[in-house]
Amino acid sequence: MIRPYFPVAFTWMVALLAGSGCGDKERTAAEETPPQSQPRTPAAVPGFTRVTDAMLSSAAAGPNWPTHGGTYNNQRYSALDQINRENVGALVPVWIYQTGIAESFVTTPLVIDNAMYVTTPESHVVALNAATGQKLWEYVPALEDTRLCCGPDNQGVAAYDDKVYVATLDARVVALDHRTGAVVWETRIADPEDGYSQTMAPLAYDGKIFVGVSGAEYGIRGFVAALDARTGEEVWRWHTVAAPGDEPVGWHGEWKETDPFGAPLQRDILYEQELVDDYSETWKRGGGSVRSTPAYDPRTRTLYVTVGGPAPSLDGAVRPGDNLYTGSIVALDGTTGKPRWYFQYLPHDVWDLSGGSPPILFEAGGRTYLGHAGKTGWVYILDAATGRPVLRSDNFVPQENLFARPTEEGTKILPGANGGNGGAPVAYSPATGLIYTTAIHQPMVLASRFQPWQEGALWLGGSFRLIPDEPSWGTLSAIDPRTGEIRWQRQAPVPLLSGALATAGGLLFVGQGTGTLDAFDAATGQLLWQFPTGAGVHGSPVTYAVNGVQYVVVASGGHYQLDTPRGDAVIAFALFDKRPTTVFTRYPEPSYTRYGPVRYGAARQVPASQVAPSPR
Repeated sequence: MIRPYFPVAFTWMVALLAGSGCGDKERTAAEETPPQSQPRTPAAVPGFTRVTDAMLSSAAAGPNWPTHGGTYNNQRYSALDQINRENVGALVPVWIYQTGIAESFVTTPLVIDNAMYVTTPESHVVALNAATGQKLWEYVPALEDTRLCCGPDNQGVAAYDDKVYVATLDARVVALDHRTGAVVWETRIADPEDGYSQTMAPLAYDGKIFVGVSGAEYGIRGFVAALDARTGEEVWRWHTVAAPGDEPVGWHGEWKETDPFGAPLQRDILYEQELVDDYSETWKRGGGSVRSTPAYDPRTRTLYVTVGGPAPSLDGAVRPGDNLYTGSIVALDGTTGKPRWYFQYLPHDVWDLSGGSPPILFEAGGRTYLGHAGKTGWVYILDAATGRPVLRSDNFVPQENLFARPTEEGTKILPGANGGNGGAPVAYSPATGLIYTTAIHQPMVLASRFQPWQEGALWLGGSFRLIPDEPSWGTLSAIDPRTGEIRWQRQAPVPLLSGALATAGGLLFVGQGTGTLDAFDAATGQLLWQFPTGAGVHGSPVTYAVNGVQYVVVASGGHYQLDTPRGDAVIAFALFDKRPTTVFTRYPEPSYTRYGPVRYGAARQVPASQVAPSPR
């Protein structure tokens, strides 16, 4: 359910206490530091390694996690197996970092040779020592007035060469020095006063930084752009909303009556065509947000982008036609930004069911395929070279009245507007051959009404209403992309929006809105381990290794849209017997002059040194 978000100003007061004293006793280093606190091995120090295209192009992540999806294929699969089915029960927390901002926390941390980069709500960037959680630096942007529909989310950063890149809520891209957090350059890509914002994690590739804009709920014309990674200059821009005369078929498309797999969309095509002249300019504010990080194939230099829904969300009468390229997967030439193919799985969306998970790439039978878990409740499998649809999976959430038209009185439709897959990254395991997706079951009533566009106002063309007394819950599904069948499935007590993480240890890590991080057997779905984090877990877990120790880390902070318990913690786990040796904080005996206690009423000799001289 979409609700306006009003940014909160966080004020911090820091008291700096300084003191000095003199002492009468010298201490040796051995006396100050107990022997048992000495580390067995030197403390791990971040290497601040320059990130290369080769690092990002690996088939599987590990020991680093250098991009949002682990590697360019977005599989969120790690080759690390120190933590596995047999020993995951011994996983324990080894450090916790608290950001101080308790709001929607959906970040995916990046880790490069023990340097971790985390984004917080309101687009802060924090660099941490990945082995200890020690803060190295923090970047706090001075955000301009920004219109947001759904909370101050930020999904993460990109790392490339010697810089870290963040897409801010107020539609800037900022490059930071990876050692210090100092601003190297920043580029304004759109005007936040016109409704543009950014929540996605950028993607670095081939000397460029890819970003997409959000704000369809305010009537933007969406776009994606590539910036020069060194200078911030724009290299190319492609609009996610086609103009009526654009090739091949423009904004109006082919007037599809069904989705690509034959599901009727209940459209009145003749009526829509009669309205074309009346609403000939709607495409200029046609929506098309891009909230998820694309997949990238470096062999063909192709970007695979998920485009969200049209604007206004629920009133299709004012935007006749298929509304290309909303509700689509689009393959773009990474060098020029020109489309290579598109697959529109939801023409003329009037249910806010476009978008969903970041696309993934995987190999099967010598071919490359693309998978996408949609808000519709289906996983779509396409041929990555051509965009030709291969199959649509079994529905991984309940579907009821799907694609019925919203009315003024309201129509109950499942999935509700939050999904299906509400945007959570999926995982793919080459070991099991399965795609893993979290999902939301949240019944809603969708009501449509005419609403003219007004600057600065939400432009939904209707309303989304939760249904009292109807339970909401989540699903975790393991889906075979060769057949579309659900291999195993689990029901969660509240909607799921955490990304999934698959590992070579046979594990699947998933966060729960109730506040736990869970580890499942990836092959069977058996729950093997669980840890309560204290807040809803909607961040996406990642894994990495430092000095031979494998860690799992996740952000725990709740979610504005789903209203789960808030928090501000980044929590890292390792096996109990592999956890790093703790270097204890030194607490030496303070050194200053003490004068002893005084009992009230007792005579006390005042030291001569403290007797004031007599006045003359």
